[in-house]
Amino acid sequence: MRPECQILADFACFLAYQQRLESCYNSDMRRSILLTLLTSLSLIAAVVSIGQASSIEPPPASGKIARWVIDQTSGGAQAEFLVVLADQADLSSADALPTKAEKGRFVRDALWAKAQSTQKPLREWLEAQHAEYRSFYIVNAIWVKGNRDLVQTLAARSDVARIEGNPAIQNALPLPQISRQLRQPNVVDSVEPNITYSHAPDVWALGFTGQGIVVGGQDTGYQWNHPALITQYRGWNGSAASHDYNWHDSIYTNTHGTNSCGFQSPVPCDDYGHGTHTIGTAIGSDGGSNQIGMAPGAKWIGCRDMNVGVGQPSTYLECFEF
Repeated sequence: MRPECQILADFACFLAYQQRLESCYNSDMRRSILLTLLTSLSLIAAVVSIGQASSIEPPPASGKIARWVIDQTSGGAQAEFLVVLADQADLSSADALPTKAEKGRFVRDALWAKAQSTQKPLREWLEAQHAEYRSFYIVNAIWVKGNRDLVQTLAARSDVARIEGNPAIQNALPLPQISRQLRQPNVVDSVEPNITYSHAPDVWALGFTGQGIVVGGQDTGYQWNHPALITQYRGWNGSAASHDYNWHDSIYTNTHGTNSCGFQSPVPCDDYGHGTHTIGTAIGSDGGSNQIGMAPGAKWIGCRDMNVGVGQPSTYLECFEF
């Protein structure tokens, strides 16, 4: 795997526990959160593997810089990159905790505390340089935009483990088929074949439809008011919508073609169609005969991490934190 994709790969098996964990655990929704296809154990393994670098003598500054970053900053050009700090949180104590909620809270708090305690000197230095930056805590890292001189200066710091690239990666998503299905929701008037093949209706007959579960997704965005999704959207109360803590947009710039969502959209939107399709596969149902989702009794929340199908490690990390 190319070095510039490493962070994205490290976290491709984890969708952050639940946006604003404190809000979740302080509410009535204290049941376990289903996080689509992803588990907190993947995060623990990924961050621990990164954290091992803190016990090893740092390599020379030039050895800390990913090839992609070197290439992208040639000729005085600026590039986006991720500064991974050497000191990473120790999450091993989570194994001894008895419940999923306790494990999740411990991991979140440990990651947050480590980022807060170790990033301050670096953030202050970046501010003094008038450099663009954004902090992450799910892995102790900072997104920075700058030139080769800035990269090399950062790499020379003892509190920096390595500098990774933040490339824009185009995902080859099967848009045409997805669009037809989404825009004609009333064509299907029965349980979808894939749902039947999985024997989901047999589980529903036992009374298990996903009730009490919140599915979290990150993708190209979501058409929250789609007929098969609106009832299950956690922000919808039957008459009005609240998107706070139910939706987040990690796209800051509109640079990859025609983008109907713009950037940092306060309202859920999908500029490519794929996210609406995938969350529909998880929980989609129009309340009638159209059964397209595995768990129609569950609720969903979502984060947009792709801009017209183009994602970056930083946008994925931001959605993981959500």
